[in-house]
Amino acid sequence: MILFKIGDNVLFDTHVHLNDKKYADDLLEVMERAKNEGVTCMLVVGYDQRSNRRAIELAEQYDFIYAAVGWHPVDSIYLTEELFAELVEQVKHPKVVAVGECGLDYHWDTSPVDLQKEVFIRQIKLAHEVNKPLVIHTRESIADTLEILKAHDANVVGGVMHCYSGSVEMARQFIDLNFKISLGGPVTFTNGRRPQAVATEIALEDLLVETDAPYLTPHPHRGTRNEPFYVSLVAKKISELKNLPYETVCEQTTANACALFKIK
Repeated sequence: MILFKIGDNVLFDTHVHLNDKKYADDLLEVMERAKNEGVTCMLVVGYDQRSNRRAIELAEQYDFIYAAVGWHPVDSIYLTEELFAELVEQVKHPKVVAVGECGLDYHWDTSPVDLQKEVFIRQIKLAHEVNKPLVIHTRESIADTLEILKAHDANVVGGVMHCYSGSVEMARQFIDLNFKISLGGPVTFTNGRRPQAVATEIALEDLLVETDAPYLTPHPHRGTRNEPFYVSLVAKKISELKNLPYETVCEQTTANACALFKIK
């Protein structure tokens, strides 16, 4: 079933988890609300076996959905050779446009750091093999993330720093590595000083917008389930911070995403 096609409007939610079970009961309504808000394209991001499979299923079913498949650092301890072999095949799918969500996460003590790094590096190498960009998750690990990306020539494939929460200075270093900086709900938070500084200082040509739905719901809806139609609130906040027309932010961030993920 296809609800709408690319071209109706100009917003691209570059990181959403419609593969999450929280959308099991009303997925069509969620997508319709996004359509009505001008969201013409979504990247559904996987992070383990189940979510990777579901991301591909959704991408096959809807022409406005693309998939990213990868293995989240928190779950590195669960990645077997059999599961990695499945991931290797999944990244070859024509509607899989990126490798990830992958990276490093030192907040949750579930997978040893050395193992996280090993799994991260394997996915960077996989991105090289299929010539697809990376979707990077980094939490309390930004320096190590940058070091690994540099050491393994991630600039060749490029990618996106998902829901970026670092400094402007670090953002520029990732941009120099051929990565886009993606901003989500935290840029709208009253205490979101860092992402707001990034939105203000980083060129629009280097920015993407996302929701990370069902997580990180933008202000003023914090505390409720996030949805892709809320990506408009992210774009509106960026337009306010940059003193640019909302339409300009929508058009440029969508163009940035389509170029990165090679979507025509």
